[in-house]
Amino acid sequence: MILLCTCTALPMHAQENLDLKGTACVPVRTVEEDELAFQAGERMDFVLHYRWGAINSDVGSATVTLDNVTYDGQEAFLCHAHGRTSKFFDIFFKVREDFKSWFTRDGLKPLKFTRDTHEGGYEARNTFIYRWAEKTPYIDADVYSSSSGQRNPDLPLTPCTFDIPSLFFYARNMDFDAVEPGRKYPMTFAIDDDVYNVYFILYGRETIKVKGIGTVKTIKFAAKLLEGEVFKGEEDMMIWVTDDENRLPVYFEAPLLVGFATGRLTGYDGLKYPFTSLVETKKK
Repeated sequence: MILLCTCTALPMHAQENLDLKGTACVPVRTVEEDELAFQAGERMDFVLHYRWGAINSDVGSATVTLDNVTYDGQEAFLCHAHGRTSKFFDIFFKVREDFKSWFTRDGLKPLKFTRDTHEGGYEARNTFIYRWAEKTPYIDADVYSSSSGQRNPDLPLTPCTFDIPSLFFYARNMDFDAVEPGRKYPMTFAIDDDVYNVYFILYGRETIKVKGIGTVKTIKFAAKLLEGEVFKGEEDMMIWVTDDENRLPVYFEAPLLVGFATGRLTGYDGLKYPFTSLVETKKK
């Protein structure tokens, strides 16, 4: 749940009456390596905060890193996202999540994805291999969950299909000049044994205060969450990303089935561009 909040700190909405077919991609400026919003060596640290009844506390953390690797002879990025509840909250509901995604450095085409999730008594593991060279490309999926057991589905694959981490990095190259406020823009991602058609909505610019960071100029999005065991799927999720070339997610708010979650950026390193949207740092 931590990484489904922090790593997906980009707007999404479950398919309702849409017929997107995974054929439309978010409008981006470019996905050429030299022009990307990020670079290898980047690190982002997040804290997850939870409110429900008498509980009003930071309950977990997540870290997202990006490195250069070689995958199957190709130059690639490796995103590693790891999340966990704090030791105190492990007593009540222990969470450990680990996502890894390999995608090409030029073009951001996903190559491989793994997921290892432990949430209380629930476990889920994914290994996706993207079979782009086949006549009809597909995702070779090896999927396990403690509720459904082992499955090996072949999932549909289009040029606009991603896993969660690769979609997150792809969306950071969004062309805001081409995005109309209030319009629904589709994206597609795969997780477990399904592919979801989703969309995001742009609201506009807003300056906010982020605890531990300072005052930040941001671009604000609205989203409706995928309804399930954690999220309501009824109320909007709000996401704020930096209004500069880095497009860092700095804050989000998400209604849960029980309580309310927020997440905030607490640390960063290896940014490709100056953090120009940070207009006032937190006073020490």
